[in-house]
Amino acid sequence: MFVIGETVIDDEVATASFSCDLYRCKGACCTFPGGRGAPLEDDEALEIAKALPAARQFLSARSLQAIEAQGMVEGKPGDLTTPCIEGRECVFVYFEEGIAKCSFERAFESGLTDWRKPISCHLFPLRISHFGKDFIRYEEIDECAAGRERGADQGVSLHGFVRKPLKRKYGPQWLEHFLRYCKLQKGKA
Repeated sequence: MFVIGETVIDDEVATASFSCDLYRCKGACCTFPGGRGAPLEDDEALEIAKALPAARQFLSARSLQAIEAQGMVEGKPGDLTTPCIEGRECVFVYFEEGIAKCSFERAFESGLTDWRKPISCHLFPLRISHFGKDFIRYEEIDECAAGRERGADQGVSLHGFVRKPLKRKYGPQWLEHFLRYCKLQKGKA
């Protein structure tokens, strides 16, 4: 493990290979079974409310009905998540050619909103736990095997893959320190 400021990072984040392969995983991270959706930071509940009008057009009637019935977020401050449909896909998912995708990201990419998506989704397969400090860990799951293979085949590091969301979360100075450490770790390999 290594520390940057108030953040503790698992060493594997600096050394693993990863590049998402949506055509093989079909957006599995948006459809995990388990009943709880994407973890949310407290301020993201407001961002969801502001971005939903732009994202609605990409959602199915089923998703819109679920949002109407369940609301836009679940939980209490400090433990918020997106709601799920039947304990699986996030209510903000739409499907394109059988691939689960985020309606917020589509609205963002279409220039309809300035908010991309929850930071936990943007950072995946990294997860952040809070134990006084943020603890960043790589969540290596079976559904992402294709992403690990693709990253290794194409020479894409996990830390390179999540560079933009890490900058979004922690800022450019933090990212600079993080990338410097990752480069040192790569030199040791």
